[in-house]
Amino acid sequence: MPLHHEDEEGDLELVRSLLATSPLCGQMIIRRNSQSSTASGSSPAKVRRRLATSADEHSRVEFVNGGAVSTSRHLAFNSHTQVPSTVDASNTASHRADEGKDSSPFVTFLVKVHLKDGHDLVIRDASGSSDPYVKFKYKTKMLYKSNTIFKNLNPVWEEEFSQLIDDPTTPLQAEVYDYDRFAMDDFMGAASVDLSKLRFWEPTDIKLLLAEEGSEEYMGYINLVVTILPQTGEEKEQFLRKSVRGPSTEMAKKTTKSAQVWSSVVNIVLVEAKNLLPTEISVSAPLPDPYVKFKLGTEKFKTKPATKTLDPKWLEQFDLHIFDESHQSLEIMVYDKRSNVFMGRCSIDLTQFEREITHQRWFELEDGAGSILLLLSISGTATTDTVVDLADSGGNDARLGLIAQYSLAKSFSSMRDVGHLIVKVFKAQGLAAADIGGKSDPFAVLELVNARLQTHTEYKTLNPEWNKLFTFNVKDIHAVLEITIFDEDPNKKVEFLGKVAVPLLKIRNGEKRWYALKDRKLQHRAKGQILLEMDVVWNPVKAAIRTFNPKETKYISQEPKFKRQVFMNNVQRVKQFVVAAVEVRNFVQSCFDWESPIRSILAFICFMVITYCFETYLLPLCLLLLFVKAYVFKTVVDGLGAGRKAEQEEYYDSEDDDGDLDDKGERGTSLKERVAAVQDTLAMVQNSLDFLASLLERIRNTFNFTSPYLSTLAIAVLSIATMLLYMIPLRWIIMAWGINKFTKKLRNPHFIPNNELLDFLSRVPSDKELRLYGEFRPDPMDGHQAREYLQRNANKRTRNTS
Repeated sequence: MPLHHEDEEGDLELVRSLLATSPLCGQMIIRRNSQSSTASGSSPAKVRRRLATSADEHSRVEFVNGGAVSTSRHLAFNSHTQVPSTVDASNTASHRADEGKDSSPFVTFLVKVHLKDGHDLVIRDASGSSDPYVKFKYKTKMLYKSNTIFKNLNPVWEEEFSQLIDDPTTPLQAEVYDYDRFAMDDFMGAASVDLSKLRFWEPTDIKLLLAEEGSEEYMGYINLVVTILPQTGEEKEQFLRKSVRGPSTEMAKKTTKSAQVWSSVVNIVLVEAKNLLPTEISVSAPLPDPYVKFKLGTEKFKTKPATKTLDPKWLEQFDLHIFDESHQSLEIMVYDKRSNVFMGRCSIDLTQFEREITHQRWFELEDGAGSILLLLSISGTATTDTVVDLADSGGNDARLGLIAQYSLAKSFSSMRDVGHLIVKVFKAQGLAAADIGGKSDPFAVLELVNARLQTHTEYKTLNPEWNKLFTFNVKDIHAVLEITIFDEDPNKKVEFLGKVAVPLLKIRNGEKRWYALKDRKLQHRAKGQILLEMDVVWNPVKAAIRTFNPKETKYISQEPKFKRQVFMNNVQRVKQFVVAAVEVRNFVQSCFDWESPIRSILAFICFMVITYCFETYLLPLCLLLLFVKAYVFKTVVDGLGAGRKAEQEEYYDSEDDDGDLDDKGERGTSLKERVAAVQDTLAMVQNSLDFLASLLERIRNTFNFTSPYLSTLAIAVLSIATMLLYMIPLRWIIMAWGINKFTKKLRNPHFIPNNELLDFLSRVPSDKELRLYGEFRPDPMDGHQAREYLQRNANKRTRNTS
């Protein structure tokens, strides 16, 4: 149904347009409007009379370069489009100034449509509802098809699209249909938008009454916001470049649902939901299989369903993109997969969330339908600012403020706030080519346990420069910062390019250095390297207390699958300790068997003296002696570390994934199930061996100063234990321990039971983790990088001297 505007207003706009142009353009307008006016009941003579009357009222016209331009309005005309465009002179001047063009002619038009919602739509399903969606057509082509809103007569779409058009006098058609799975979609009404009645550059709210030809039934209405933007040749080319990625000319000609360049990326981790309402109120009714739909603008994501529960756990991670900064509403809808019944919804205004920070929050569904736990991070915003050295931008004052915030004097305030990490991501070079043209579209993702941020995408390059600064709140100083580089693809998928893992305790503050990239499993070298600078400030007392508490659970992690080679490696790791224990047992037995009389006599004397003189405080003291022995040994043989590292790398390179159990050749469901059950059992055994081997390696690495901070912390704890056991009877210490254990749940009902010793050992790196977090030597620097490196070190020496 066309828009209803007063004839007087339309004619007045026509008059003003004629006064603002040359006689030739005026004739063109009269000729075009004569055709449309005849259809609406207005004769060309009537139009000319109105033009003549308005000419007397607006006679002040200036001639510039042979064309007429009104002092209050002007018209830009291009012979290729044969469509005049009338705009305010002030608006045009500011628009031209913003675009940097002084006299570029308009060659086409850009129509922007924001489909908001619909109301009182007609019923087309037997259930008394409809599944509406909207098609937009221009001439004979379909420009856009909206998403389907299921079982709703008052749908909310909030979708946008933009499209180039060549003639604004041709109306834009909007048709609403009801989606049917097994039959043709039912018609729900149509309407048209007369684009020629809209003002350029001004968004216009439009209420379209739906109707069907030959029927007087009320079919509801939909709300739109339409904007017409005249485009110059350069603006047209720029739109085509932005709307379609890649050099394909066929994609450039495609006019359906053009892609746009996003301004920010929203990373969402869906953890769980609680207290969802059942879909059927009946004792015998089965529990629902809930899943969640997310919608941000025109992008959407659907999770996998959880099975028969009102407290589902999904643990899924995905990205949505912000294309228009003015529309940042994230819609969340929960459905039952089994019955396709709506269970709850909520809307999140993303403008209320700070950028470049991960927010963990429970969101309440509307009408008390439950709550949902999300981790939200909004990042990836491009910026023209470059990352500068802290010393050159007053950053020393900021760092001094952080040092004061995490000083020893504030060790017992905000116990979970252990420290602060600053990461500067400058650039990468020599990346692998993931696209057909020998280039990539790389972006970097930074993860610190559950916090996840990312840079913007640099297109068509193997040497991207991001120049981004990120900050993280450190909850555990033993966490590992993971930086992964991906290639962005048009289908919203990504390709892995390289990865770096840096333990926070290994960060050298303020050092700008290259890190060689590794493969996805951190086993082998990948192509390329990345330039980083990191600075971590932390409180040692808070970190020590946090060490004896459970580690933060990472929500998104892959379950290890059974692999034959990994299984054999775990067996070998455990076997090393079994062999060592057997050797100790054989040594003790040889003393009992008097295989060496001198050794047996010395062992007997030591046994009698230690047994006679033993006190409980000597037990931690003996463990301290093991630290002394390991420290002396480490100091003496520290030069052998390079050989050991090479040996580890060679061993690690021998590990492959070719031993996976494969049931591709199996036939029959029962046989596949048996194979899957065997594989699950072997995976459990493999993981148990890995846990046992890692635990034994962590105990050994605690004593050999693999992590100096943890070894020093263990020495301090053992020293305190020695003094307590020397000064306080053992029975009192055991009673205090028992009182603490029995009253923990009373003092804190939400307390999670834990083992402090295992929590401490979980922070000590195992041999496997040491290999994963080891560094490869970066590629040799070219002349420019070498000069930059030498200059940077010279500046640091100068600052240290001063």
